[in-house]
Amino acid sequence: MNIYFVIYFLIGVAQDLFWTLNVKYVATDRPFLASAFSFFTSMISLGVFYDILTRLDTERSFLAITVYSLGIAVGTFVAMKSGFGKSRK
Repeated sequence: MNIYFVIYFLIGVAQDLFWTLNVKYVATDRPFLASAFSFFTSMISLGVFYDILTRLDTERSFLAITVYSLGIAVGTFVAMKSGFGKSRK
């Protein structure tokens, strides 16, 4: 298995956790933090797509995008189940 697939998966999880923080900060009217996490989320996603398209051939690129998307799905699940990004009261 290509190590890049593992990296794409883990980056997908991290990206979704950043996106969760972005939504939290938008909802709580914290524009600086919302903008910062929006920037990080965009840089991660565009950086991964650039890396996939320039590093891998056409067959492995589709698999890499699928693995990256699975990482994002797992990140969503983890964020929702763990309450990541929720305010503590």
